[in-house]
Formats: sequence, C-alpha cells, structure tokens
Amino acid sequence: MTQMKIAVAGADGRMGRMLIDAVAAAPDAVLAGALGLAGSPSIGQDAGAFGGQPAGIRIEADLAAGLAGADYLIDFTRPEGTLRHLEYCAAHGIKLIIGTTGFDDAGKAAIAAAAEKTAIMFAPNMSVGVNVTLKLLELAAKSLSEGYDIEIIEAHHRHKVDAPSGTALKMGEVIADALGRDLKECAVYGREGVTGERDPSTIGFATIRGGDIIGDHTVLFAGTGERIEISHKSSSRASYANGALRACRFLAGKATGLYDMQDVLALKD
Repeated sequence: MTQMKIAVAGADGRMGRMLIDAVAAAPDAVLAGALGLAGSPSIGQDAGAFGGQPAGIRIEADLAAGLAGADYLIDFTRPEGTLRHLEYCAAHGIKLIIGTTGFDDAGKAAIAAAAEKTAIMFAPNMSVGVNVTLKLLELAAKSLSEGYDIEIIEAHHRHKVDAPSGTALKMGEVIADALGRDLKECAVYGREGVTGERDPSTIGFATIRGGDIIGDHTVLFAGTGERIEISHKSSSRASYANGALRACRFLAGKATGLYDMQDVLALKD
C-alpha cells in the first residue's frame, strides 16, 4: 500500500496533536513533517511526544526542513501562517488541506491563485457531519424561503480568536446562496439597543465564547406558529482530523484545483 506522506502545521497545538494522532492511526498515511512557530519551546522536539508515541519526526520552524519529505500539508493554524505555508507549497507542488478560518478577501484570493499550481482543499470545517448539515441547510432554506426568520447561533471555546466562526459564516453563505441573496448585504452580526423590527431579509448571527466548547452550531428558522432548528455539536476534534484525512485521499489524484468538503463527500449537485 502506498502511504500518503503528510505534514502537519501547528504540530504542538490542540488540533495539530489530534491530526498527528489521526495520521499515526491511518494505515494509508505516514507523518512526514511537522511545523511549529519559531521560538516555540516545541521546536526540535519529536512531533509524537505529546501523545506519548514518538514519531521520529522533529517539529521544525523552517519550512524547507519541515516539508522536505511531505506530499501533503494539513493546516489548521492562523491566516498569516497559512498564507506563508501556501506560498511554499504552491512553489514546491505540495498539496494543501486548509482548515484555517478568518481569511479576508485577499487571503481567499491568494488561495485561489495558488490552486493553479497545486491541489488545495479549503473548508472552514472538515467534519463530515457539518458538511452534511450544510446540505440540509441548503434544502431547508429553499423550502422555507418565505415567512421564516433565519438566525445562526454558534459557540466555541474561550481561546478562539475569530467571530463568527468560519463554519457559521459558511452556513450563512449556503443559506444566502439558496435564497438568491448576498450574505455581505443581508448579514446582521450583533444587536444592541433599540434596533427596530427585524428585517425579514436578514440572516442574523449570535456568537458565544466560553470554556472548552469545541464547536456548536444551530440554525433557527423561526416562522409563525413553528420553528425548525438544525444543529451540529462537536464533542471531539477527531471529526475534523478524520475529515482532513479524507480530503488528503480525495486530492491524491489531483494535480491542481481548488476544492471543498462538498467535493470530497460528493454532495454537490
């Protein structure tokens, strides 16, 4: 069996450790590199040491050293770090699986441009369950296009730095597209004071941050006399890691192109 040679960015973080464990458990994958921030005490340490199973791969700050043996890089870090990795991967033909959130329009454009040089899977959430939920939301939005107010409520741990979450924004985009709207024009990200009656064409967002919540998302379709709630709740980051591995397998036969998890799961019409 040919094994996928996978590197992990942010190897000393919570998600990075989960990814390393997932790669170690996959029969068709092998850890081929690990990246960390320059100056971090983890630099030079074995990437598997956090989980008690040495991997024989050191965490590197230098991209050339950390990616020398890799064909894939899984990146769930920060936009500034991911964009630096993106440039290197595009130049060296390393396939990239991006789960980082918080990109601005320029960052998204850079990802699209890099996809002309290497294969990229870019999704704000790689959970299989979340991506099935997105498909359900598309169907619900089309069926509940009139007479229902739409609100998206998301909750994450106290350490998350961007809001709303990338997953919540993706949910909003899917719903807006299904309704023929532009999310940039109809999104409402906060309410305070005398706001007046709710504009029925808007999509509202509410953000909760606290504790160690991994990720909860609920979309509320509130009509007259009834309401429909579609929810997804994460209890482990393992779902993201397993989705990232599915993305690697999907990209195995791709040389270039920009894809998302809907492509990976064959959920597009």
